[in-house]
Amino acid sequence: MTPPMERIQVLDSIEKDIITCLHSAGQSFLELSKEKSSLKQAEGHTHQFLKTLGQVEQKLTEQINYLTQVSTGQPHEGSGYASQKVLQMAWHRLEHARSRVNELDRIKNKHIQNRPAVRPAQAGGTPGVPSSTTST
Repeated sequence: MTPPMERIQVLDSIEKDIITCLHSAGQSFLELSKEKSSLKQAEGHTHQFLKTLGQVEQKLTEQINYLTQVSTGQPHEGSGYASQKVLQMAWHRLEHARSRVNELDRIKNKHIQNRPAVRPAQAGGTPGVPSSTTST
């Protein structure tokens, strides 16, 4: 199961524990409100309430610690943020390199088009001097 789904299941479990906690507290009050209340049953419900409340506190503390780690950017198990950020930066660098290569290619093509055509020098001619001016 994926880590986000596991986190959601843990939160669902916490919610069920809170419901159990409230139910136990209600049962305890109900027992104490009776004319002939059973102290043993009231204590049992109170004990269940306190036990479940401790579990809820522990699980919520774990969730808060996890969220604190995630929000501060520290690495933690199951986090894909760092990898996602590295990938995003790599894509950005790739796009920058592509645009720079395209720009250099455009400049090269512009330079080639603007350069005058160079004719090959005739055999025996002086480089840079037209062949009609050479003496025979």
